[in-house]
Amino acid sequence: MSRAETFERIMLPHLDAAHNLARWLTRNEQDAQDVVQEAYLRAFRFFDGYRGGDGKAWLLEIVRNTCRTLHRRQSGGAASVPFEETAQIPDTAAASPEETLAGREEIDMLRNCIDALPDEFREVLVLRELEEMSYRDIAEATSLAIGTVMSRLSRARKRLQDCADRRKEAVK
Repeated sequence: MSRAETFERIMLPHLDAAHNLARWLTRNEQDAQDVVQEAYLRAFRFFDGYRGGDGKAWLLEIVRNTCRTLHRRQSGGAASVPFEETAQIPDTAAASPEETLAGREEIDMLRNCIDALPDEFREVLVLRELEEMSYRDIAEATSLAIGTVMSRLSRARKRLQDCADRRKEAVK
């Protein structure tokens, strides 16, 4: 099997996860696409340095670093675009219009709360809750100690809950 075929077999299945992380970190669809493209180019360029293990964690580390490079280049740049990814909403065929609207409002509220988290909290929350990565894989992807990952995740969840509670109170 050629190097390119091996790369495709190991890395391409993680394209959606790479885009999802880039989207949450950049808060901009176009930037996320650029980051994923650049990250895949970097991953292919340095694929000889890949030593096995979880390809997803290795790739997401590259995506994360590429996002940071983009942020450094753009520092002082234009304001970010709000997150607008289409949600996977549970089957609403049996739900009333009011239930459907309430569900969408809650999803939007959670997206806004996640988007408001500081980068270091948002990235571990996205990796754990949306990408369903293990603590060990998150630690590998972020180059953090596993205890730091757990601490940041706990603080991210607390901030997310506080934000959701505040927004629900404001609606009452």
